[in-house]
Amino acid sequence: MPTPFISKVFSKSDKRPQKFYALVQNAKGENLFSTADEDFLWDVYVFAREAHRGQMRKSGEAYFEHPYATAKILSDLGMDPITIAGGLLHDVIEDTGIRYEDVEDKFGADVAKLVEGVTKISGITFRNRQEEQADNFRKMLLSVAEDIRVLIIKLADRLHNMQTLESLPPIKQRRIAIETRDVYAPLAHRLGMFKIKSDMEDLVLKTLDPDAFKFLQKKIKDKKSEREKYLQAFIEPLQKALADQPFKARIFGRSKNFYSIYKKMKLRNKPFEEIYDLLALRVIVDTKENCYTVLGIVHELFNPIMDRFKDYIASHKANYYQSIHTTVYGPGGRLVEIQIRTEEMDEIAEEGIAAHWRYKEGRKKPDEVDNYVKWLRDLIEVLKTESAGPKDFMDTLKIDLFKDEIFVFTPMGDLIRLPKNATPIDFAFEVHTAVGYHAIGAKVDGKMVPLNSELKSGQTVEIITSDAHYPSYAWLKFVKTSKAIGAIKRWVHKTQYEESVKLGKEILEKENQRNKNLRFMKTIQESREALGYPDINKLYAAIGAGNLTITTIFNKLFPHEEPEKAEKDFDAAFLETARKNIRGVKVHGITDLMVSYAKCCNPIPGDPILGYVSRGRGIIVHRSDCSNLPVLLEENERMLNVEWDVDRDQSFYAYLKIMGQERKNFLKDITEIISSTDTNIVSIDGKVDDTIIHISLVVQVGNVKHLNKVIMKMQNVQGMISIERK
Repeated sequence: MPTPFISKVFSKSDKRPQKFYALVQNAKGENLFSTADEDFLWDVYVFAREAHRGQMRKSGEAYFEHPYATAKILSDLGMDPITIAGGLLHDVIEDTGIRYEDVEDKFGADVAKLVEGVTKISGITFRNRQEEQADNFRKMLLSVAEDIRVLIIKLADRLHNMQTLESLPPIKQRRIAIETRDVYAPLAHRLGMFKIKSDMEDLVLKTLDPDAFKFLQKKIKDKKSEREKYLQAFIEPLQKALADQPFKARIFGRSKNFYSIYKKMKLRNKPFEEIYDLLALRVIVDTKENCYTVLGIVHELFNPIMDRFKDYIASHKANYYQSIHTTVYGPGGRLVEIQIRTEEMDEIAEEGIAAHWRYKEGRKKPDEVDNYVKWLRDLIEVLKTESAGPKDFMDTLKIDLFKDEIFVFTPMGDLIRLPKNATPIDFAFEVHTAVGYHAIGAKVDGKMVPLNSELKSGQTVEIITSDAHYPSYAWLKFVKTSKAIGAIKRWVHKTQYEESVKLGKEILEKENQRNKNLRFMKTIQESREALGYPDINKLYAAIGAGNLTITTIFNKLFPHEEPEKAEKDFDAAFLETARKNIRGVKVHGITDLMVSYAKCCNPIPGDPILGYVSRGRGIIVHRSDCSNLPVLLEENERMLNVEWDVDRDQSFYAYLKIMGQERKNFLKDITEIISSTDTNIVSIDGKVDDTIIHISLVVQVGNVKHLNKVIMKMQNVQGMISIERK
């Protein structure tokens, strides 16, 4: 059933107010849209107004003023009628009785999907807890992946909410301001929407640090006439030089936003008077070629600071920002930043992705929106494979939202954009996923460099590949791009699954050998659905990864049988081997004593030991560093100094449990280090659990000093997490 008012709304012959025309006309009063588009937006306008009739905001004004203001921001950005309609209707599903089906029936699926998308985002709140924030970021980015206009509407909605915060309680004001600073302003920046970002940041400062905002407001106001006078003196010779050119140039001054000045003062720990790069000029011309002509004239008139020169026209930013930046010494030695760009570049610089809708519709420019949000699509791939904790995800997200860029080149001269501190591995994946998968080395400007080297702008990078080489989990420690992170994790997960299947099958086959009388393997294959794994490979993988244990299988399928513990067998066999060549222990030279060994610390020959005289069990031998000794030492008279009864030059066995990050050659590196210490490996066993490799290792050593030397050297193996003496 449609909402009752819907059938009545359009029977009214409302006169269109000037307020409506502000949505569909430019500053000169010229219509931006066709008659059909204007009629469509009028229907939406009336529908939204009626849906919110009677609702009030906290400030006391009619609620419709908020969706109208949101739509006005979108109109000023030059968005298409569908997006403006989404702005007018963005709260009707959430805050009125209107359903998705009502919007779809009246205005079509495109509008309904935008409204639904914004409704989903509006239901997401960001709190301080990192786990919640990471999960909510995921939800938000996945919800806008299909249509970036959802996020553009949300940014307009948030900007108007920031403009009208005063009516809310102070605690809520701070929460919304922090959320805007940490989430929405960075997203606006990443979409190239500088005007929205700057306005948001100034409003954030006004809310979170009102004293600083008022201070800057007063300082800038006090200096306004002085600044304008200085800029005019600077502009006059430039205008005179440009008057001789065959093209028109528009020159105007631009103050940096308050938040930008505030950050510089904090970062540099300097007072306002010592922030000299507050002055900025913008020169707008008609063509790209004329931008470079203006640059030459500027550098003839004023001395440039060359290390602050940036050409974002030749190499645009990832968000398609284009401009030439140069900083020069103006009159009196003051620094002045000059930005030189075309009208189109200026619109894209201010409005970012929103400007592309205008060019797509009005000037039939090729649709660049897909390329424009490539970073988002790469990030979505990470979300689909993300298995790490919230901190890892948030770190990845910060790289994508806040990154500064560098520009490097392939050997063929193609330009590749990467985040600051990117590595050859990031470069390899940016060129092609297959190149990243098989990278084994890199040359930068013709010289071999490690794969974790940080690249710098202007370098030429060549990747050396091998079909026999594949990604390493260790790469995730230093790569910087979403594309590289996502691709490496996909490969690692695939490889780990295959290895888990193989290991799980081997474990079951060993158990089958031990339990032939139970028809062990056949029973498991016939009953795998009862274990929750219809697919036999998934069952193998679960066992190999440690998610399904042999004990669980026995409890479910063989409840009256006791499984053999492979690891206990290994431990027991080790202890038996370690002690088999000794005669025992002696006290003050006395041998043939009744001796047993403490199970809490499992001493073996070579360990410093103490004896504890027990009642009925003779002497119990503990390692000197046993955790139970502090309690035993309370009965000091029952402790004995004992020593092993062994030949002088006899060697001993030591059992080590090793845990490390799974990677190619991890085991090889360990065995090579052990060999370099002239140590014999008696036995070795291992398994992979997710991305962690577990190794049980028995080595033959001369004494504890020898063993400690082996352990110390192994701790330097790449990916080593821990070494535990059993």
